[in-house]
Amino acid sequence: MTDTLIDRRDLAFQLYDVLDTESLTGRERFSEHSRDTFDAVIETADKMAREKFATHNSAADKNEPRFVDGRVDMLPDVKEAFDAYAEAGFIAGRYDYELGGMQLPESIMAACNGFFTAANPGTAGYPFLTTAAANLIRVFGSEQQRATFLPPMLSGRFTGTMALTEPHAGSSLADIRTSATPTDDGHYLIKGAKIFISGGEQSITENIVHMVLAKIKGAPAGVKGISLFIVPKLLVDADGKATGRNGVSLAGLIHKLGYRGTTSTALSFGDDAPCHGYLVGEPHQGLRYMFQMMNEARVGVGFGAAVIGYRGYMHSLEYAKDRLQGRKPSEKNPEAPQVPIIEHADVRRMLLAQKAYSEGGLALCLYGARLMDDLHTHPDQQKRMEAGKLLDLLTPVIKAWPSEFGPKANDLAIQVYGGAGYTREYPVEQCWRDNRLNPIHEGTNGIQALDLLGRKIWQDQSHGLQLLMQEMQVDLQAASSDRCQQWALSLSETLQQAVKVTQSLGKSLMSENPDHVLANASCYLHLFGHIIVSWMWLRQANAAEMAMASAVNDDDRNFYQGKLQAAQYFFHWELPTVAQDLVLLKNQDDTCLNMKAEWF
Repeated sequence: MTDTLIDRRDLAFQLYDVLDTESLTGRERFSEHSRDTFDAVIETADKMAREKFATHNSAADKNEPRFVDGRVDMLPDVKEAFDAYAEAGFIAGRYDYELGGMQLPESIMAACNGFFTAANPGTAGYPFLTTAAANLIRVFGSEQQRATFLPPMLSGRFTGTMALTEPHAGSSLADIRTSATPTDDGHYLIKGAKIFISGGEQSITENIVHMVLAKIKGAPAGVKGISLFIVPKLLVDADGKATGRNGVSLAGLIHKLGYRGTTSTALSFGDDAPCHGYLVGEPHQGLRYMFQMMNEARVGVGFGAAVIGYRGYMHSLEYAKDRLQGRKPSEKNPEAPQVPIIEHADVRRMLLAQKAYSEGGLALCLYGARLMDDLHTHPDQQKRMEAGKLLDLLTPVIKAWPSEFGPKANDLAIQVYGGAGYTREYPVEQCWRDNRLNPIHEGTNGIQALDLLGRKIWQDQSHGLQLLMQEMQVDLQAASSDRCQQWALSLSETLQQAVKVTQSLGKSLMSENPDHVLANASCYLHLFGHIIVSWMWLRQANAAEMAMASAVNDDDRNFYQGKLQAAQYFFHWELPTVAQDLVLLKNQDDTCLNMKAEWF
C-alpha cells in the first residue's frame, strides 16, 4: 500500500513552475527564507504526516472518540501527533517570529497542511482549527486577549474552535439565540447551546478556546446583532494559567459518517455554572469578525477535499498498476497472461478523472493561498487590493468545487478497486467517507452558490470579476503550442458565453424577484467552477509545455506528458458539461422553483 500522500513532484511543479513561489523570498516578510527552507519544511511535513498521522488514521476511524463520564476518551496517538505538530512549529508557522512563528508564506503552509490532511483528516482538524481561532484573536482581539490566549494556543497548550451553529438555526446565523449578558466585572455571561462544534471537547490539551457567536441583550435583530466572544473551557488568569472551570459543558458527541477522529460536539453554555465570555472587538460586529475564520476555514475545507481526493487517487493508481485482471479486447487467446487493470481504457478513464479533479483542485487551492500571500505581503498596495478582491470572489469556488469533485474522485477510486474498494480492508472507502463531509462543512455548497451568484459576482460593480478575466487573459494569450492554443480557444469561447449569461442574470436580479434568478445558483457555481479549474489546467499545461523543452530524462518527460494529457481530459470531457448549465441559466429554468412540496 502506497505511503505517498501528495506527489512531491507535482507539488513542486505547482508551487514553483506555475505559481513562482520562490519569488516570495524577495519580499521583506520572507527575506530570511529560500527555496531550500521551503523545501525543508515541506519535507518535514511530509515525513511527520506519514510517521505520526497516517499511522493511526484507520485506528482513529474505527475507534472514534467516546463520551465517558462527562469527558472524551480518545486514542493516545491523536495527542502524540498533535504534540509533534505543535513542537515542530506548524501551529505558529504563518505567524511572526516574535510570536514563535516561522513567517512562512500561506502557499507553503497550505502545502504542508495538505500532507497532514491527506494522512489523517480527523487528527489534523485540531491544530488547523486552533491556528484559525488564534488568527481571529490576533487580528480583532484586545492587547490583553492576545497576550493571554495567543502564546498557549500557538504553542499547542490550548486548542481553538468556532462555535456558530445552533440546533434550531443550522446555517441561518441570523436566528441564533445564544445570549450574552454584561456584568460589572467586564465579562459577559453566555447562555445557550451550540451543535456540530468540531473539536469542542477532547483530551489532548489542557484548555480549549471557543470563539462563540452570541447576541447581547437588546441587540438589533438578525445578523446585525451578533457579537463575538472568547469563551475558554477553563477560566484563566492574565498569564494563561487555569483558575477554575468555566460553565461550558459537553452535552454529547455526534457520530459521523467520516472525519471520525475529530470530535463533533453538542455544547451547552451556562447551564450548570456561570459561563464567562470576553467580547472581541466592538459589540454587534461579531459576524464580520467571524467571517475571517469562516473564510479561512472554507479555503481549508476546499484544500482538504482536494488532498483527500488526491490520497484516494494515489491509492487507486498503485492498485491499478499491481492488480492483474482480464485481457485487452484485442487479445483473443484466453490463456494469454492477465494484464494490470491500468491497461484497460475504462480504468484509465477513471484514473484520469481522479487526476484531473485532484490535481486541478490542488492547483485552485494553492492559487487561493498565493492570493493570501499577495493580499498580506505584496509590496504594491494596488496589487494587495486586487488580490483581496480576487480571493473574496473565488472563496465560494475554492470551497465548493474541490468538495464536490474530491468525493467524486474518491468514488472513482473505489470503483477502480472493484469489489475490494468498498471493504474496510482497503483505504479508499474511508477516504470517501471522510470527504463526504466537505460539501456540507463551513456552509453547504448550495450556500456557496447563493453567495457567489447572489453577492460576490456583483460586489464593487463586479470589479473582482473584471480582475479575474484580466488574469485569465494573461494565460489565454500565453498558450503557445497547438494543443494549448486549442484549449485556450475553447476556454475563451466558454468564458464569453458565461459573461453574457452573467450580464443577463444581473439585469434580472435588479428587475425581478431574486428567488427566480437564484433558484439555479448551483448551475452557476458549476459553470463558474469548471471555467476556473479549466484555467488552472491551462496554466499547468502552459508550464508543462515550457518545461518539456528542457526536460533531460524520461521521468520528467513522462511527468509533463501526464500533465498535458490530464489537461486534455479536462478540456475534452469536463468543460463541455457546462453547456447544460448555460442553457438552464439562459432560460432561467423554473423546474425546481415551481415544484410544489405537495407534489413530492
